Amino acid sequence: MTTTEQPKTVTRPGDRIFKTLTVGSGGFVVVMIVLIGVFLLIQAIPSLAQNNSSFLFSRDWNAGDPENLAFGVLDLLLVTVFSSVFALIIAMPISLGIALFLTQYAPRNLAKPFAYLVDLLAAVPSIIYGLWGAFVLAPAIAPVSQWLNDVLGWIPIFATGNTNLAIGQTIFTAGIVLAVMLLPIITAISREVFDRTPTMQIEGALALGATKWEVVRTTVLPFGRAGYVSASMLGLGRALGETIAVMIILAPSAAVFGWSLFDGGDTIASKIARAAPEFNDPRGAGAYIAAGLVLFVLTFIVNAIARSIVAGRKEYE
Repeated sequence: MTTTEQPKTVTRPGDRIFKTLTVGSGGFVVVMIVLIGVFLLIQAIPSLAQNNSSFLFSRDWNAGDPENLAFGVLDLLLVTVFSSVFALIIAMPISLGIALFLTQYAPRNLAKPFAYLVDLLAAVPSIIYGLWGAFVLAPAIAPVSQWLNDVLGWIPIFATGNTNLAIGQTIFTAGIVLAVMLLPIITAISREVFDRTPTMQIEGALALGATKWEVVRTTVLPFGRAGYVSASMLGLGRALGETIAVMIILAPSAAVFGWSLFDGGDTIASKIARAAPEFNDPRGAGAYIAAGLVLFVLTFIVNAIARSIVAGRKEYE
C-alpha cells in the first residue's frame, strides 16, 4: 500500500525577504510608540515631582515660574475634549450623508471624482484651515454666534463666554473648522465599509420590494455601523491632537473654561505650541511634556477603542 506524499512547500528568497521587512516594519512602529511614551514619562516625572498643584485636577497653569511651579491639566483637557466632541457631532452626520450618497445614490461617473474631491480635503495643510477659520469663517458666523447667544444663552453651552463674539476666536469657530478637517477621514473609511455590503443582501431587499432608502436602512447601515463608528473614533483622535489650526483660531484666556461654545482658551496641543519659548527651562518644559503625555495617552485610548470596535468582525476582515 502506497501513501501519497504531500508536496513540500518551497519558500522563495523573495518571500522570506518580504516577510522579514513587513514583520520588522510592524515591530519598529510598536517600538517607536513605546519609546515615545517612555520618553514623555521620563521627561515629565521631575516636573511632576516638583509640582505644587494637583496635575490632573487643578485648572491653573503656572509652569513658567521656577519659584512656584504649579500646573494642572484639567482645564486644557476639558477644552480639548469639548472642542473635539463638538467637531465630531458636526462631522458625523455630514460624513454619513456623503458616504451614503457616493456609494448608494450617485452615478459611478459622478461618485469617483466627487470622492477624490472630498479626499483632497485631507491634503490641505492645517495652517491653511487655521487662517481660513480665523479670517474668513469667524467673521462670517459672528452673527450666528450672537443669535445663538441671544436666543439660547440660558443653556450653558450657548452662554456668553470669555471672548468677544464679534471676533469669533471661540470654540464654536474652532469646532466647525475641525469638523471640516474630519470629513475626509470619516467619509473615506465609511465609504469603503458601505461599499462592502454584500450584493446579495441588497438585491434580496430590492426583490422584496424595498425602496432605496429601505435598502440603506435595513442592509447598508446595519452592515457598516461598526465601521462608521470606528471611523468616527479615528476622526476624534485626529481632532484631539490638532495643533496649528486650533492655535490660530482660539484666543488664549486667563479665565477657566466655562462649558460654553463661546469660550476661548487652549487645548493641550495649542498650549504646548504657544509655549515653545519656555522650553529653555527644564522644569517648565517638563510641565508641558507632562501635558503632552496626557494627550498621548488620550489619543492612544481613542484609537484603541476604534480598533476594538471592528476587531473580530468577519465582514471587515
